[in-house]
Amino acid sequence: MALSLKQVRYFIATADAGQISQAAIELNVSQSAVTAAVKQMEEDLGVALFKRLQTGVSLTAEGARFLQHARNIMAAVNAAQHAPLTEDSAISGTVRIGVSYTVAGYFLPRHYTRFARSYPRIQAELYELPRNAIESGLKDGSLDLAVMLVSNLMDKNRLAYETLIRSRRRLWLPVEHRLLAAAAISLDDVAAEPYVMLTVDEANQTAARYWKPTGLRPQTIFTTSSVEAVRSMVADGMGVTILSDMVYRPWSLEGQRIELRNVVADIPTMDVGLAWNHTRSQSPAARTFHEFMSLSFGGAGSSV
Repeated sequence: MALSLKQVRYFIATADAGQISQAAIELNVSQSAVTAAVKQMEEDLGVALFKRLQTGVSLTAEGARFLQHARNIMAAVNAAQHAPLTEDSAISGTVRIGVSYTVAGYFLPRHYTRFARSYPRIQAELYELPRNAIESGLKDGSLDLAVMLVSNLMDKNRLAYETLIRSRRRLWLPVEHRLLAAAAISLDDVAAEPYVMLTVDEANQTAARYWKPTGLRPQTIFTTSSVEAVRSMVADGMGVTILSDMVYRPWSLEGQRIELRNVVADIPTMDVGLAWNHTRSQSPAARTFHEFMSLSFGGAGSSV
């Protein structure tokens, strides 16, 4: 049986929520409908997409790999539904786009490629910059747009933004870690473990915002700007970390497994989106890129 768009949508909602019951609430359908859709998908694909836990569900390695395909499917459907069928591919010009590190490595390439194929006359120039430099570029006009972590955006008075995806932050663990057997994991549990802290794209500052209100502090044994270093250290059992699903991969470069678990805490999502200076008018090229990205994700506030 071929997969349906409803099944794909239910699967993504379940992966995002970490609970079938919560996914059903967000979709405004019955819990049994979500359960049946996920079960049918697993039977059709011949793999288990989720591990069933006492506190909800967690993606298997196969589920994590399929999730990216599922997101691509829904993005393509959104683009097809919203993009004008008489789209003018003759629009030309240059659009200067600031991108943050995480966006450049884990989000933008496939969308940039689709845009370049759709609009061959528009030259999209990409500039990888830290958040403060991106904001400065948008304000002084050296950048037309940014694709960045809008959850980190500081100057929200002068700069407008639109969220494209929201990526949940969850706990990364090595195989056979004691917390894998826990019915529920809290920040108290995480604070008792050696912790690997990522700094790139202000990840450490974001972490401080949700650790500080608890009065707890992670036992940071190593601080690094490399996501791959974090991945290898967690897989080797040096420590644990809390990072977003967007940068999660179930295997380290050395081929060691990394497990993923929810944390019962108020941990903010990592939001990727567009930012621009609302006091400046956008050129046709910049407006075209903006609309392309927005429509690919069905408009503001799409959740990942």
